[in-house]
Amino acid sequence: MRSALADARLYLIFTPHLCGEREPLAVLSDVLPWVDMIQVRPKAQEFGLDPLRGGPGPLALTSARELYDWCTRVLELVRNIRPGIPVIANDRVDVAAALLDDGLAGVHLGQDDSPVELARAQLGARALIGLSTHSPAQVVRAGEQDLDYLGFGPFRATGTKGYGNGLGPEACWLAQEASPWPVFAIGGIDALNAGELEKCPRAAVGSAILSAADPASAARAIRAALQGE
Repeated sequence: MRSALADARLYLIFTPHLCGEREPLAVLSDVLPWVDMIQVRPKAQEFGLDPLRGGPGPLALTSARELYDWCTRVLELVRNIRPGIPVIANDRVDVAAALLDDGLAGVHLGQDDSPVELARAQLGARALIGLSTHSPAQVVRAGEQDLDYLGFGPFRATGTKGYGNGLGPEACWLAQEASPWPVFAIGGIDALNAGELEKCPRAAVGSAILSAADPASAARAIRAALQGE
């Protein structure tokens, strides 16, 4: 899995509801030839207020049951079509631990999720652990942790996470230069701007692929742009 991670360029953030009225696994099957990694990220549920964020925003939690079920379906699809692609669970270390023996590669954590050291202790050395970062300081701190890769962004302004401003390609390149781990730019990336990541040619993409009129063509175009084609 670490060899696959080292070679990865296009990391699909698989959020089923972004597929609209299409069957999500059929969409995923169509785009698999151009995808190197998959993060399973069902839409989070909102529960009341989030005291950790110091404001009135709702607390968004990923349902363990829903995540487990979707990870199981994705793992089966990947085994049948392109075995060896790392499949990562979003947020939930408990779900990742339950599915490691079934082929799940690991977990991706946000800044407010389980501490990295606790996730590593629970999942062990074989699991891949990724971390979302949004500033140079977070990238530097992440370099001191037992991780495997970083997400960095948003590259462009994106409504998915509520960011009004993007950090741009130069910041993504500097994040990769400062990090001992592979860095995947994320946020607002599509076929039109993916070529701007030539100095840091890894991207995590969700809606620009899953919500596209032709998801396979979108994935192929983004991958080609990341490869400088």
